[in-house]
Amino acid sequence: MEEEAKQDAYTKDGSVDLRGQPVLASQTGRWKACAFLVGYESFERMAFYGVASNLVVYLTTQLREETVPSVRNVNNWTGAVWMTPIVGAYIADTFLGRFWTFTISSLVYLAGMVLITLAVSLESLHPQCTPDGGCAAATRQQVAFFYGALYTMAIGAGGTKPNISTFGADQFDDFDAREREVKASFFNWWMFSSFTGGLVAVLVLVFVQENVGWGVGYTIPTVGLALSLLLFYVGTPFYRHKPVQRETAAGPARLVGRVFSEAFANRRRLLPGDAAELQEHETAWYTAAGKRRLHHTRAFRFLDRAALRSGSDTRRRQPCTVTEVEEVKLIIGMIVVWLSTLVPCTIWAQVNTLFVKQGTTLYRSMGGVHIPAASLSSFITISMLLSIPVYDRVLVPLVRRRTGNRRGITLLQRLGIGCALQVLVVACAYLVEVRRMRVIRERSVHRAGDTVPMSIFWMLPQYVLMGVGDVFNSVGILEFFYDQSPDGMRSLGTTFFTSGLGVGNFLNSLLVTLIDRATKGRGSAGKSWIGDNLNDSHLDYYYVFLLLLSVLNMALFVWVAMRYKYKRESLEIEHPESEIGSGQESGKLMEVSLTINGAQPPV
Repeated sequence: MEEEAKQDAYTKDGSVDLRGQPVLASQTGRWKACAFLVGYESFERMAFYGVASNLVVYLTTQLREETVPSVRNVNNWTGAVWMTPIVGAYIADTFLGRFWTFTISSLVYLAGMVLITLAVSLESLHPQCTPDGGCAAATRQQVAFFYGALYTMAIGAGGTKPNISTFGADQFDDFDAREREVKASFFNWWMFSSFTGGLVAVLVLVFVQENVGWGVGYTIPTVGLALSLLLFYVGTPFYRHKPVQRETAAGPARLVGRVFSEAFANRRRLLPGDAAELQEHETAWYTAAGKRRLHHTRAFRFLDRAALRSGSDTRRRQPCTVTEVEEVKLIIGMIVVWLSTLVPCTIWAQVNTLFVKQGTTLYRSMGGVHIPAASLSSFITISMLLSIPVYDRVLVPLVRRRTGNRRGITLLQRLGIGCALQVLVVACAYLVEVRRMRVIRERSVHRAGDTVPMSIFWMLPQYVLMGVGDVFNSVGILEFFYDQSPDGMRSLGTTFFTSGLGVGNFLNSLLVTLIDRATKGRGSAGKSWIGDNLNDSHLDYYYVFLLLLSVLNMALFVWVAMRYKYKRESLEIEHPESEIGSGQESGKLMEVSLTINGAQPPV
């Protein structure tokens, strides 16, 4: 009995400590461990947004870059920050695990921040400016050092971004009903902490950079990042670790290739009417291996041929299992959903680029204080911080009573609301730009550097809508790709979220470059839509283009969401008496079919 009680005290999902030994559920994981991770995330976001939010201003005012090249360079760097996690996630899932991949990468990330701080602080590493605002052109060596520091930070982000949030979610045991319930709120509060750090960056650091000095403005987040790493390591005894499932993680591409090749080899064979006739291990096999068995779905049925039993043909290799086929179906389905999130990610790319440049042309003084244009993005953070508790504590319980869904709405419904709100963001940005252009015509403010007599707070609605939309969109994307990823590819699945942001930035860079080239010199006035002088450009036309793109993408997303098949898996979980129906034994282990769409079927 004592041995049995001790066994029950361990986590049921196969989690281990740093030495590979089973961990006690009562002493590890849950919010006890996540508190350290959330602390790191706040400081890391402060460091990232401390650089990203005002980077376009530094490039144009200190390195003397023109508008389109500066927007392109910001987008390319931001895109790299969000794309490198693909490599970091693969290394974590295949070789090192999440903890060690994060540990090594975080040191590279910190080194990048130190180099950036040196680049803006040491006189020899950045152009010198005179009191009247004139700056010498940056030398090739100064530009190379600055961008080298930026991309060092991007390389470090490749191992930190996909693993820290996934590592946090790993602290909750899906095989424990109570922990699984708590985990449903994890990503909401994770993003809450993330945007708290971002709020400090855009309210405090941006102001310090423009009014005190760039060196001081970059030193603060660098020191904060170093302290947050110490905080992360203090929590090491409390962390749960998921063993690397090398046979699954070592080859998402290999698994996809095998399933497709087997399906093609069996292309002339008929599928059975009953999915039970397809190749599959027993649930007990998955339980012993610490894995989860996926149920058969009718999506992409041609792939089911990969699981056809070979019959008497002993020369053929073992067929794929239903679970392996379903894992490939999940990857395909996630790719389709991912493609429909690229336009919203492109809209988000405007926040640190064109929204900031647009804001620099407007009247920005309030009570004698000069407001940095980048600080207006603090309203994204504020609206999100206010909306997350309302969503999590008010909206979800209210809707849950009507839908029976433990998240209130399904994952894709949450994403759909976020996409709709981003359409409104672009519509607001267009209307504000139309009014700005009217004021320019009425007051004859056409020269570069002239302030348009219109308050920057006219831009407030688009920032607030962006923040509310992020509660549905950004949090929803992160949660969707984590939940729908095959069990051994969770870090790689999270990179669907980060890579979407990366591709969105690259797309915006491409669109800005192409539209500038296509519109420059056209027409009688020869105005580029996005010129160096935004007071004599047509940014409103570019916003109309983005609005049409957003509406078309919204229609595509609805079409995709209506056809998406959610992951269905089997778990052996222990049901406390309060959570099982009458006639079922308290504490009994049962096999449960779990549909991962936000809805928990009754058990």
